[in-house]
Amino acid sequence: MKWNFNDGGRAEAGFRGPARDCVTRAIAIATAKPYREVYDALNALAITERITKRKRKKSSSREGVFRETYSRYLQSLGWRWVPTMSIGSGCRVHLRASELPRGTLIVRVSRHLTTVIDGELHDTHNCSRGGMRCVYGYFTRS
Repeated sequence: MKWNFNDGGRAEAGFRGPARDCVTRAIAIATAKPYREVYDALNALAITERITKRKRKKSSSREGVFRETYSRYLQSLGWRWVPTMSIGSGCRVHLRASELPRGTLIVRVSRHLTTVIDGELHDTHNCSRGGMRCVYGYFTRS
């Protein structure tokens, strides 16, 4: 899969230094929204999260966003979830252009979210693991 460096507008928005912002970056790339707008929207949704024994802190656009929070945000924008894996099914779809549909996708892989546009990976690093990385599912425009 061809890889294109894309920070989603993070540097242009004035952010510096390392961050675990793959959710914010992937959504900004796929929706073509400004990085700052997505960053602020996700942080606003994080305020409504509850702290529990499993989730000891709230989501942060810079340090990681919980799946329920980014799913709510994407659904509000008209994106729908398409699962490619279920419990006990094993890996059936890999991060390869030949195994994913055309169009703009926000793809969930282990501990990471990335954007695939027409079979090309858009991220700050090549996270495909040579086409062997398992895809749990992806968001696509409804």
